[in-house]
Amino acid sequence: MLINCVAYQKGKKLKDISIEEISHFLTIPGCFVWVAVQDAKLSELEKMREEFDFHTLAFEDAWHSHQRPKIEEYGDTVFAVMQLTEMDGNHLTIGEVNVFVGMNYVLSVRNRSRTGFLGVRHRFEHEPHLLSQGSGFVFYALMDAVVDRYFPILDALETELENVEEQIFIKGAARSNIERLYALKRKVTTLKHAVAPLMEDAGKLHRGRVPVVCANTQEYFRDVYDHLKQVNASIDTIRDTIGMAIQVNLSMVTIEESEVTKRLAAWAGIFAVATAFAGIWGMNFKVMPELRWKYGYPAALVAIGVVCGVLYRRFKKAKWL
Repeated sequence: MLINCVAYQKGKKLKDISIEEISHFLTIPGCFVWVAVQDAKLSELEKMREEFDFHTLAFEDAWHSHQRPKIEEYGDTVFAVMQLTEMDGNHLTIGEVNVFVGMNYVLSVRNRSRTGFLGVRHRFEHEPHLLSQGSGFVFYALMDAVVDRYFPILDALETELENVEEQIFIKGAARSNIERLYALKRKVTTLKHAVAPLMEDAGKLHRGRVPVVCANTQEYFRDVYDHLKQVNASIDTIRDTIGMAIQVNLSMVTIEESEVTKRLAAWAGIFAVATAFAGIWGMNFKVMPELRWKYGYPAALVAIGVVCGVLYRRFKKAKWL
């Protein structure tokens, strides 16, 4: 589905154009075309390839989607795959945007994502001195918008982790804590897979031999790279904290189990004494002390009760009960 197709020249918007007019505006000096497509059909992508003549391999990646984040160079064209992250309630959903950047065009193909880039377009249409830098700056704007969306996700994950940490030392919450921590770990891993590969490839846009379309915007891409490094470092910190929280939670489970074991051992000790007394006095020998004493039975019960009471008090004092 076509979202926007706009022609720009010298930092100013010329007009909204149709797909059929793209070829004409590509021939105008100092003019570039910015096309945005969402969940494109194969026929629409083929039409875009006819207009912009981008590489077949890039076309296949854009069509098949579900690609690893990357930035590749095909002659004078740059092809980028970036993952779009969104929080849907308590679930992390992943979309994708494929960006084709040439000297006189930018094509963005967004898949499985509800949030578009109209805000980016409106922002830079009101800043012609930035937009005048051409398609490379539009590429930066799109990439910066994608990276900026990672920060709210990080904040949400950190908040969720803090909430779990507050529950770790509550008795009886161990199982639910483990489940929440592993669910959180999956979200963090998903975000890591979106950020780390993109960070690795973003370096080629601001250092060494950069693509031609990015030659005038190296400092902007360096800023994006710094943001990606910051996000990646935060992800690593959260992952380490989750690992530590899991270990602490498992330690709490062990402590709770040892508490139960001590209680069981204490009660077993108390009943063992009572069983020993009963076993001795219950033997059927003909000659036994106090066998014919009329106070023998209550005296035996009192003795058992006293000994068990003393043991109970000692175990209570030792915090076994």
